Amino acid sequence: MSKIQEMTEKRQSKISMNPAETISININESLDFQANAAKNRIWYRGDSLELSQLYSHLNNTSTMYNFWSAKCSPGMEMRKIHTGLPGIIVDMLATVVLTDMNDILFDKKDIQDIWEDIEAENELKKLLENALKEALYIGDGAFKITFDTEISKYPIIEYYPGDQVEFISKRGRIREVVFKTTYNHKGQCYILHETYGYGYIKNRLTKDGKEVELNSLPETAELSDYHFANYKEDEQGVVKSSGAYSMAVPFMIYKSSKYKGRGKSIFDNKVEAFDSFDEAWSQWMDALRAGRTKQYIPECLLPRDPNTGMTLSPNAFDNRYIKTNSDVREGAVNKIDVEQPAIPHDSYLATYVTALDLCLQGLISPSTIGIDVKKLDNAEAQREKEKTTLYTRDAIVDALTDGLKALVNSVLNAYADFNDLDMEIPEVDITFGEYANPSFESQIETIGKGRTQGIMSIEACVDELYGDTKDDDWKDEEVARLKAEQGIAVMDEPGVNEEAGEFKANGFAGVGNE
Repeated sequence: MSKIQEMTEKRQSKISMNPAETISININESLDFQANAAKNRIWYRGDSLELSQLYSHLNNTSTMYNFWSAKCSPGMEMRKIHTGLPGIIVDMLATVVLTDMNDILFDKKDIQDIWEDIEAENELKKLLENALKEALYIGDGAFKITFDTEISKYPIIEYYPGDQVEFISKRGRIREVVFKTTYNHKGQCYILHETYGYGYIKNRLTKDGKEVELNSLPETAELSDYHFANYKEDEQGVVKSSGAYSMAVPFMIYKSSKYKGRGKSIFDNKVEAFDSFDEAWSQWMDALRAGRTKQYIPECLLPRDPNTGMTLSPNAFDNRYIKTNSDVREGAVNKIDVEQPAIPHDSYLATYVTALDLCLQGLISPSTIGIDVKKLDNAEAQREKEKTTLYTRDAIVDALTDGLKALVNSVLNAYADFNDLDMEIPEVDITFGEYANPSFESQIETIGKGRTQGIMSIEACVDELYGDTKDDDWKDEEVARLKAEQGIAVMDEPGVNEEAGEFKANGFAGVGNE
């Protein structure tokens, strides 16, 4: 090797990559699912005293600096106010979904009559309202189907919120739902675990975490395991054939990324924002109270009792004043001085609006919950403002539609098995109306332009104008009426295999005769 090559090799750059060292990070969750559900329930209830008690018990690093965890210094106490915004959001979302829900329909008249009786017996609208609200702020829950002939001959539908149920999944699918019911008997706490699976119901009673006999409680003494829908298992409990359906229907709107296999509450990412919003409003109100007009009154001018001549004690609301010494100097004038501190309303308003925006982002539009956002007159601008609500509503409607279809199917199957009926369950039709849709007049104007410009057919116009408010048969009749009024006739085209006589009968007599 020459000296030049040797020198060249020594001058070449060299980069060595060493792999990163593996590290182990342990992160402790602040709350488990049950405690998180309890926290969300307190936020929904919206009681200031309950929130203060809750955060006094959540004495950990993550909440010690929150507004509701903070404690006032002695002599500097302030009023903590809860705005009630979380509960308003949940109630309004449930309202905008359920008010547009249409009737549950079937193709068969006999099934329709049975379902209407079941629906009326269980007051399904109220049940769904409660279930939807609890699924929104807790995260999930489940419907339970039971029979009690002393109460009703129809299936009884109950809803259990997420903090009273457990889901047992296999390969990502929920196969069992465990309902937990608490009983207090003779100073002891018992918990009934009802495991609902595909084709079976199994009951287990516990006290202090240990299983006890079902006859330990009068409420559970007559309970027993129940098999249905061709479910079979051997003496060792090994399943031979699974049931066709379950009498428990899980319900969740969003899936949680924090708790595996559970639903996500709409409060999970918003609690800190709600806390800050309460702090902004409480601080503003505290400043207003501290900034009240102050009167400095000399002692000789103090209000006195006309009967006794004694000085009247000041009242914090209707008789506020600060006593000063009388000026007895020559030529001095005793007068009442009034001071009004300046309150930075604009700064407090900006803080309030910013905190409110953080609370509503991704959930609901301000105008939906009645907040004035300087609405424009046209309907298109109003729909633009409601887009956030529409996105959230669509997610709720999709989840509710799937959950209702599963619930209806399970209820009707259970009713058929309980009464030994050979009943084929048809496809159920569950639809929802449109939310914040333009007025009927503006729809006619817009659709009419599309028709006159030749880009919409009569069928498309009728379907777009009436949507889900009319059924398909009525729409077909309306299309036929419109075509008849406009002189549009629909005729069958003649086939090439028709005989000449038929062509003459259809008005083609002169064709091919010359």
